[in-house]
Amino acid sequence: MPSAMDAVRGAASDHDRVLLAGLHPLKHALRFGAAVMAVVLREGVDLRRATTVLAPDLPDLLDVEPVEVAPAVFETLTTRPPPDGIVAVAERPTVDASEVLRGSAGPVIVLEEPRHLGNIGACVRVAAAAGASGLLVTGTSDPWHPVAVRGGAGLQFALPVARTDAVPSTPRALVAVDPGGAVLDPTSLPLDAVLVFGTERDGVRPATRDRADHVVRLPMQPEVSSLNLATAVAVVLYALRGLEQRPRWSVR
Repeated sequence: MPSAMDAVRGAASDHDRVLLAGLHPLKHALRFGAAVMAVVLREGVDLRRATTVLAPDLPDLLDVEPVEVAPAVFETLTTRPPPDGIVAVAERPTVDASEVLRGSAGPVIVLEEPRHLGNIGACVRVAAAAGASGLLVTGTSDPWHPVAVRGGAGLQFALPVARTDAVPSTPRALVAVDPGGAVLDPTSLPLDAVLVFGTERDGVRPATRDRADHVVRLPMQPEVSSLNLATAVAVVLYALRGLEQRPRWSVR
């Protein structure tokens, strides 16, 4: 059994574990049932005091004893030590793309070959907030990479999240969000759609557009070429959810 410090140091390269850098990823991991294996605190950090306002339930959810280390040691544990002096390691859940597509009645987000891990994390955060069924990533980027987990505040544990080789085949309606599509009309789209977002530079792949049941775009002011990926995901999800006009899907 590795020590808490060894577990933290090895988590970034271990596909069975997740590095939680900071209080917020640890808080969400625990709230959504993650198996937290180790917690390391920078000397002088009082976890209970740190959670009094933001997460008073966290100490009662944690069933491992935090280990306190000197500041100089804490700085060596990760490439970007969190300012709040809290790092942890959790078991990584096993998620299959087919499991994501069998989820609840909400939409599934597919990010097609995203380039920036921080953007992936921000999309996870939006998808969790809006009650999506799950999120899939094609290409080589890992949505459980420490940078993506930090960007998602650990909300990868709130819904099924996985990498997949390609946009999956599914009975659900496939909606490509692309600058060449029709202006988004959320009332014309099914609530359980698979929503595919491409890169900010290139949009979705031509093969994906050809497969799509709907190709839609977000209206923007002239001369504005694109939105940040997470912003686009947020706009489409909340438009589709239709907070006041349409029945809501089940929210966890």
